Amino acid sequence: MITIIKLILIGIYTLILSILALISIIVDRSFISYHYLSKIFSGGILFISGVRVKIFGIDKIDKNATYVFVSNHASQFDITVLQWGVPNRLAMIFKKELSRIPFFGWQLKFGPYIMVDRKSPESGMKSIEEAKELMKNKGISVLVFPEGTRSKTGELLPFKRGAFHLAAKVGYPVVPVTIVDSDKIMPKGSFKLKKGTVKLIFDSPINTDNIKSKVDELQLMDNIKKIIQNNKEKFL
Repeated sequence: MITIIKLILIGIYTLILSILALISIIVDRSFISYHYLSKIFSGGILFISGVRVKIFGIDKIDKNATYVFVSNHASQFDITVLQWGVPNRLAMIFKKELSRIPFFGWQLKFGPYIMVDRKSPESGMKSIEEAKELMKNKGISVLVFPEGTRSKTGELLPFKRGAFHLAAKVGYPVVPVTIVDSDKIMPKGSFKLKKGTVKLIFDSPINTDNIKSKVDELQLMDNIKKIIQNNKEKFL
């Protein structure tokens, strides 16, 4: 019963903030106000849900810099946690189907986020170009989930090279991000909300100037996977 009440409140809150986000997109094309609304939105969702976020390593990153944030993904709550915890202005890559959701999907589509059609290879290439333009012209960082989907068990899934190809193409430093215990709040396939604390760990930015080939991209992928895996074991 408590979960149902929370989900209803989250639904109403999401509708209100989505409408405000659409308004902000119209009046502020710098997306600065959109960024602050995303903080208000994520903070409200965490409050309603009874979820706390404990952040580690925030001193390792510059909140005014532009990065590619690379994170593991085990829960629907991961995006909310990252919106709240990442101090930089942040854009995410989202699947085209979400854009059809009234208000919420519309603000994703017209905001500083990057829409991709997973069925179209051309869409993937287009998303890289959009990310480059967004980062260069707006100074907005990009978040990617190299696993491609949420893990059902919380264990890391195989990483896909696409996220690291993006990092190499845009030329900005990569920040490994580890989320621990979000799967205990709301695991994949479940709508049951549990109170708890999620740990968010930032590692030092990794320069991508030396990424020149597919082999380099794969090496970067392996290094970041090891960092995230080590943090998951360390902070469990």
